[in-house]
Amino acid sequence: MAIVYPITLPTVSGIRSVNLRAKSAVGISRSPFTFKEQVFSHGGQMLEAEITLPPMSRTEGEQWVSFLIKLKGMQGTFLLGDPSGATARGSASSAAGTPVVNGAGQTGDSLTISGAPNSATGYLLAGDYIQLGTGSSSTLHKVLNDVDTSASGIGLIDLFPAIRTAPADGAGVTVSNAKGVFRLASNETNWSINEVVNFGITFAAIEAIA
Repeated sequence: MAIVYPITLPTVSGIRSVNLRAKSAVGISRSPFTFKEQVFSHGGQMLEAEITLPPMSRTEGEQWVSFLIKLKGMQGTFLLGDPSGATARGSASSAAGTPVVNGAGQTGDSLTISGAPNSATGYLLAGDYIQLGTGSSSTLHKVLNDVDTSASGIGLIDLFPAIRTAPADGAGVTVSNAKGVFRLASNETNWSINEVVNFGITFAAIEAIA
């Protein structure tokens, strides 16, 4: 059967650790005489991750190996979120309401939402995550400042990475179990097996940017 990307992570085991990186394309030059700097942001922003899995039996390990090989190196994509950030620390984790994009044409490092509870303090907290889009258009964003909502349920989210493609007005904003589309950072897939047939797997991923 055909493989349809993005695929989802196997659920046979948890993830032992995730090393996340926020990467920005910024150029800087310094005068060798005055040491004054010139800084220029090229606008590129992305997330990178290194995932280490716990020791696994062959039954569990082969499912992960098959998952990684199905990606065919850097060709395929998969959905990935921060396991420790699946639940928002702010009241969005339990509050009623359905947040949506408030206004078309929004790109850059902030997003206005509506549909959240009225006058909510700390609806999202710095470090929480949101997801824009679904399926192959999913993007993962980290909230950079606490978000309070107005008396009409409108809030402004400062986020990273910046929004590259403007979501439609009224598009859903996911505040729980947020994920984005990633691909392997290498065309090689490696795994190790020790004398007691425990599988050891670590892999690196980069955000898939169309």
